[in-house]
Amino acid sequence: MKFLSVVLFLTVFITTNTIAAPAKKVLIVVSNMVDMGDPEKHDARNNLWEVAPPYHIFLNHGFEVDFVSPKGGSVEFMMDPLGISSYTIKYEGFLDKANNSRSPAQINPANYWGVYIGGGYGVMFDVANNPKIHAIISRVYESGGVIGVGGHGSAGIANVTLSNGEFLVKGKKVAGFPNSTETSKSWAKQGTLLPFLIESQLNKNGAIALNKQTLKDKHAVVVDQRIVSTMFLPSAALVAKEMIILN
Repeated sequence: MKFLSVVLFLTVFITTNTIAAPAKKVLIVVSNMVDMGDPEKHDARNNLWEVAPPYHIFLNHGFEVDFVSPKGGSVEFMMDPLGISSYTIKYEGFLDKANNSRSPAQINPANYWGVYIGGGYGVMFDVANNPKIHAIISRVYESGGVIGVGGHGSAGIANVTLSNGEFLVKGKKVAGFPNSTETSKSWAKQGTLLPFLIESQLNKNGAIALNKQTLKDKHAVVVDQRIVSTMFLPSAALVAKEMIILN
């Protein structure tokens, strides 16, 4: 009888503490842009394949996920929903969450252990120089949080400054979207429609920007001082996993 009482006590204790402990939260930053504002309206939507897989990874490791965008509300995605992207849309409420993104004013950085930013060109136009979103990223990082970026998402941290006035990326290895790829593609007219080239901007602000020449594997995930990055979309989910490992 005494043994049974101990077992029941431990069961209640463990259950109570499990329920009491809130799930950690991660913030995904997305863009409200649809095109680049040029006459041909080059695509600037968020890249589904760089946002949906990380969302799935976070959820399946027990984390809560919120979205934030410069304006809040609905956001648009490019790329067809295939594979895990299709799964997370159908079964995990991905689009419901994304299309109810919060505005920066609705975000308390203290509630988040990490921030993830995927690609699509929109980030370069409305996140890369957004002081309110930058303040959130800075606060999370300076509180010991982890920052993850994939593809053009690295533009979202290139200009972030910390409380000491230095750039977040200063002295850190970051696998930003490389100049050699940007200037060879028609997606943004060889980069001429963009406010800056990501690799160049990272280097300008003190980062050690890695590219296809300095990385043996162009799909490698780079981890340096709680910044996790990759150049291209196939590794977006791996960025999320590496962020969790650091947590």
